[in-house]
Amino acid sequence: MPTAASAEPSPEPDTLGEAIQVEDLHKSFGSLEVLKGVSLNARKGDVVAIIGGSGSGKSTMLRCINFLETPTSGKITIDGEQIEMNADGSPANRRQIERIRTRLAMVFQQFNLWTHRTLLENVIEVPVHVLKVSRAEAIAQARVLLDRVGLGDKADTFPAYLSGGQQQRAAIARALAVDPNVMLFDEPTSALDPELVGEVLTVIRDLAAEGRTMLLVTHEMKFAREVANHVVYLFEGRIEEQGPPAEVFGNPQSARLKQFLSSVA
Repeated sequence: MPTAASAEPSPEPDTLGEAIQVEDLHKSFGSLEVLKGVSLNARKGDVVAIIGGSGSGKSTMLRCINFLETPTSGKITIDGEQIEMNADGSPANRRQIERIRTRLAMVFQQFNLWTHRTLLENVIEVPVHVLKVSRAEAIAQARVLLDRVGLGDKADTFPAYLSGGQQQRAAIARALAVDPNVMLFDEPTSALDPELVGEVLTVIRDLAAEGRTMLLVTHEMKFAREVANHVVYLFEGRIEEQGPPAEVFGNPQSARLKQFLSSVA
């Protein structure tokens, strides 16, 4: 089970192995310090739900893990490989970052699909041009993935002709195309109309059932309670409270967490 660096170590042996280790992560934008020393471990197969109010640093943390944002300081380790960082937090080895990113896949709030390409073309782009998979193999795999998210009949459709839920499911298929070790979800349902949220959550629930390692920033508390095996509550750039969903949601200790859960109930 994931633990903060400040928590007591578990007496149980770690048989699954660490997928992600974040130690004392800081991130500032000018004079604004958004992350103030976040430490988090996730073992292989963990589903970690990250909750908190707007501006708490949830999305920034995910973007720093994938180096879409440059941390100010701290240490990030993916599958046992520590990312080399300069004194200012910038990556010291760009090739390492490129390689690490083939192990991570991120699904964003906005779907970020290429609008001038069909769903099939969106899904095969990275396997063909980054991973150097043959086009025929990438197409075959893309069709399997689109079927898996319920879009097998939309392979030749352009994103503009799809609903938001369909576009987000296509974005998940695109993320799966690199066969990632870890999936990062940044509020994947926040841009959707309420009636479309369920279809995306169903796909994510199925991925969790497969044992995929996931870090999930979400405002869907019921979903987090059902799917995650660990919940982290961020407040103003720090981890205020964390633990199993039954404890975090059922018996919160922090007054801020109690207030937050009351506000989103």
